[in-house]
Amino acid sequence: MESQGTVETINRHKPLGLSDGQVIDMYRTMQLGRKYDERSLLLQRAGKINFHVSGIGQEAAQVAAAFALDRENDYFLPYYRDYAFVLSVGMTTRELMLSVFAKAEDPNSGGRQMPGHFGSKRLRIVTGSSPVTTQVPHAVGFALAAKMQKKKFVSFVTFGEGSSNQGDFHEACNFAGVNKLPVIIFCQNNQYAISVPAHKQLGGKVSDRALGYGFPGVRVDGNDPLEVYRVVKEARERALAGEGPTLIEAMMYRLSPHSTSDNDLAYRTKEEVDANWANDGIAAFRSYLTELGLWSDEQESDLAAEYNLELKAAIEYAENAPFPKPEDTLLHVYSESDLKGGA
Repeated sequence: MESQGTVETINRHKPLGLSDGQVIDMYRTMQLGRKYDERSLLLQRAGKINFHVSGIGQEAAQVAAAFALDRENDYFLPYYRDYAFVLSVGMTTRELMLSVFAKAEDPNSGGRQMPGHFGSKRLRIVTGSSPVTTQVPHAVGFALAAKMQKKKFVSFVTFGEGSSNQGDFHEACNFAGVNKLPVIIFCQNNQYAISVPAHKQLGGKVSDRALGYGFPGVRVDGNDPLEVYRVVKEARERALAGEGPTLIEAMMYRLSPHSTSDNDLAYRTKEEVDANWANDGIAAFRSYLTELGLWSDEQESDLAAEYNLELKAAIEYAENAPFPKPEDTLLHVYSESDLKGGA
């Protein structure tokens, strides 16, 4: 009788140019995004903050995409679920907590905008507006600037599949395709536009829409961070080579409600949600690292303790930070000369 040997896990990250240390950093960042998201949900339920839009289930793709970009030079236009992404490019949990607590030190908007509206000049995160999809033509504008100024950077913009039905998306794709601009247009297809399932909002694939605008469209498993990394890296190389944009549709599932104002079980079943937890990209990536001997239960326990302390400190700081002053309402709204009554 033949003995059953264990199947050796194939190392998929080294052929992509990723070191062991880099994939561990990717995993750590995915977990930080998840822990921040979960803690924010608890803060809202406890009445500490007013509102939270969750991105649980989308962290693997967000982190992988960030690691495939040049985090020192590229420009980023994230959408309101991209906590793991902005953490990947340098935002801190303290800065995010200052935002959800709407404090004056909030680097995103000084406590003025809803949580999830990111902005950081230091990190080249372009501030977003509340109307969905407006960030896509903005990203194309940054890519046009890169081409006109002959600078070696790309712009990277994210949005949900519901946004792909908006006019801003189509106008941006057309302009980017005509001018072969260095922009990566990254759709996070989480299966729901708030309460409307994908089969009621899309007649085909989002990625196929790129064909009409003259550039490649790629659909990728958003729960597979290494595949997302590969696709985004190739898109960036194409952009820098002057070959124009790429539309990427990362398939995933929103495991949490749309927001803290949403009862998601009014439009989907608990069984559907539970079934999709089995495909969680973070859990799968942990298994991959563990099978390669790069991660252990002890490291996982240490990481949880580390992030618990980090989030506790960030929350305490944000809770005690001052709110914006009423007299600062018009800061950054009008020019100094306007405020002084100048022409």
